Amino acid sequence: MGKAIDDAAAAETHDTGHHRDLRRAMSDNVAYALIVYTALQIFMTVHAMKQGVSSILPYLALVVLVAGIIPACRWFEKRWVNLSDAEAADPELKGAFRRDQIMLWALAIGLPVLLTAAFKLAFA
Repeated sequence: MGKAIDDAAAAETHDTGHHRDLRRAMSDNVAYALIVYTALQIFMTVHAMKQGVSSILPYLALVVLVAGIIPACRWFEKRWVNLSDAEAADPELKGAFRRDQIMLWALAIGLPVLLTAAFKLAFA
């Protein structure tokens, strides 16, 4: 168990004292957040909309909602992609990185929940 913890710590610093690349980490977070957001939209929002409308409207709304989140996700990624190599490994930026990460995931999970609630209220 101790070796696994030491290996995980070594992987985090790449055995050379360098911290993980925040540029790549944010890009990964954006990609995963888009997948989660899209899945939640499919399973929550479209289902709620189908209850009130029997047409292609729910599917068109899904396309619009997914396309609408992409600029917001790109904004999070753009803030981190232009860092230099030194800045990308700077441990002082971890707080700002964590803040953006939390905001990204709150948006990816919270927006489908809010939209589903809005659609249910609209069709109630």
